[in-house]
Amino acid sequence: MKQVRSLINNLWRREDTTLSPYLADPQRLSDVIAAIQAMATYKFYKLSFEEWADRMSADKSQAGKWKVVFLEHPEFFRLDSARVRASLVWRRQFPKRYDVDEERVLTAAEYRILPLEQQARVSRVPLSPSDIKALVDTAVNLHSRALEHRKDKRWWVALAGAAGGLLGSVIGTLVG
Repeated sequence: MKQVRSLINNLWRREDTTLSPYLADPQRLSDVIAAIQAMATYKFYKLSFEEWADRMSADKSQAGKWKVVFLEHPEFFRLDSARVRASLVWRRQFPKRYDVDEERVLTAAEYRILPLEQQARVSRVPLSPSDIKALVDTAVNLHSRALEHRKDKRWWVALAGAAGGLLGSVIGTLVG
């Protein structure tokens, strides 16, 4: 009986260590959605963890939390080569031609003639509401699948309980 309990405990622990990032933190889905919304619409597409934390939580000390969210969800977020700034993958696919001051897309010719200090004020175009909805729907679907997967992995609990009951009956019959 001790071995059965040990086996069940080991299986339970192994299940917990392979959690989807969506299930690792009860607030994760809402954090991912908040990050998608903020990163999809803010005038600059790439900021430091502290700057994103300030935008999303109004608390720069939350930078570590947001870095974990970005790292654990590569389906939505990427870090720059120095690994100090994060951006939304979908937004990175657009050319850097969005003038954040004029709130318009520049032509290639307009961008080429900008002085370097003005080029620093050019970002990638913000995503449309339908693009944002697609990303949020994807996050919700991935979260739902993770919940279903966790539920499906628990079939062994009922089986272990039944096996334990059967084993107890057999031992009881043999001893008694």
